[in-house]
Amino acid sequence: MSESPNETQETSTSSGFAEKTAGKVSRSAVVGAIFLMATSAIGPGFITQTATFTAQMGAAFAFAILISILIDIAIQLNIWRMITSSGKRAAQLASSAVPGSGILLSVLIVLGGLAFNIGNIAGGGLGLNALLGIDPKLGGIVTGVLAIAIFLFKRAGKVVDAVVMVLGVGMIVLTVFVAIASSPPVGEAIKQSFLPDTINFATITTIVGGTVGGYITYSGAHRYLDSGHSGPEHAAGVMRSALTGIIVTGIMRYVLFLAILGVVASGVALDLQSQVANPAGQAFAAVLGDAGIRIFGAIFWAAALSSVIGAAYTSATFLSAFSKRLDGGWPLQLATVTFIAVSLIVYVILGTAPATLLVFVGGFNGLILPIGLSIFMYIGWFRPRLLRLTSYPKWLLVIGTAATLVTFYTAIQSIGPIFAMIGIGA
Repeated sequence: MSESPNETQETSTSSGFAEKTAGKVSRSAVVGAIFLMATSAIGPGFITQTATFTAQMGAAFAFAILISILIDIAIQLNIWRMITSSGKRAAQLASSAVPGSGILLSVLIVLGGLAFNIGNIAGGGLGLNALLGIDPKLGGIVTGVLAIAIFLFKRAGKVVDAVVMVLGVGMIVLTVFVAIASSPPVGEAIKQSFLPDTINFATITTIVGGTVGGYITYSGAHRYLDSGHSGPEHAAGVMRSALTGIIVTGIMRYVLFLAILGVVASGVALDLQSQVANPAGQAFAAVLGDAGIRIFGAIFWAAALSSVIGAAYTSATFLSAFSKRLDGGWPLQLATVTFIAVSLIVYVILGTAPATLLVFVGGFNGLILPIGLSIFMYIGWFRPRLLRLTSYPKWLLVIGTAATLVTFYTAIQSIGPIFAMIGIGA
């Protein structure tokens, strides 16, 4: 079936936080898209996962990080290119190709985003506990309330852009400082990145899910639509922005890993089992003592708050699949606030150990990831006119399809171990 002229000529969707005046595009939205993707990918889940898996695997964990970055590149370049070229959000684009698939994708993303956001709020509690010494549950409540307040501003888009950029830069600077202080075995890490002593599929799926799974896949691309750079003619700028975001996240991933590896290599044993386990915080404390705990708290809380923002915003944009009223403006902001509030209430009631929860949600979103990717690869191969193109770049399709197959394989291999993390099927 051929697409109608209206369908192929459709411009950017009415976005919740679009900031366009007199035809001019908002540069802050472009920068915001880059940092929203980056800060979402280096949230508290990734920090906890990195500490946990580095303690278990040592330098061999470098291989999982490298694989996650390569998969990240293949996925994000395709998702950003397709969404911005079509001018449609992911659910709308998916349903244009396969009727009903947008609803399925939205349900999975919203459920995964809810699980992620509960973990993010838990991470905020851990961060404020380390930074200020307050009760973790109270810290989670403070984090959730602050995120809600950000989205209650009339011009929430500009506030979000500024917040995620400041938090992202702050996280990188502080983590680099700790990595230098921990004196990690860099040579061994480089070697293990390519020739690992051991390969763990559950670990790869969890780290991929925590850095590019679920809502994270679409966070930057959806925010980029707000900049007004939609359509095939903006492909070069889109690719540059996506690569910039990937570079930022890749640097942060390796720097954080090296910071933890330096501690583990020195012989420090991190607590991975107790109900109050906080392996990343222990590692930072081992390097800089009480100051390390405070720095960890600042990094962890910044990661949590920025990830709460990213998870809530992106998940809410998928709600437009159920109601056009939620496609933009104040209704979308209210939906975002509601999403955060529900996440906060579930977190308060749930009572799951934060570290366990943060590791599990990454794996859960890693299981969701290949489903959405399959839909978009189908569009690229067989329905390029939905992207307002006669043909989609083959090199992007090849790397995207390869990444999709890898995520399917690792997901199938790791379903049991991931659910065993919280005692399901153990």
